[in-house]
Amino acid sequence: MILNHLNLTVTDPAAASDFLAKYFGLKAGGGNGGMRVVYDDNGMVLTLFKGRPDLVKYPPSFHIGFLQPSEQDVNDINARLKGDGFEVDPPARLHGSWTFYFTAPGGFVVEVAV
Repeated sequence: MILNHLNLTVTDPAAASDFLAKYFGLKAGGGNGGMRVVYDDNGMVLTLFKGRPDLVKYPPSFHIGFLQPSEQDVNDINARLKGDGFEVDPPARLHGSWTFYFTAPGGFVVEVAV
């Protein structure tokens, strides 16, 4: 069995798609004003559907994660995000990983870890 796709409801599908492409290398797969599709090199598809800002709420522990090859890669992404104006805490050792979490455009939490 192969997981085909995952859908996230976001406040701004275009901003979320552009963000995921710029920082994590996801590829644009089309869409319209109400949704966007992005995918990775392994064929995983992430659909981003527009939701009302007052209704886009995830449980506190919900997030999507991007594994990196090294701690330095985690540090580099953190510095790049910070340099581009995102509010990100520095990476820290949590649950056995070198990691950090932040809220991405669209209103969902992202973890970057090794």
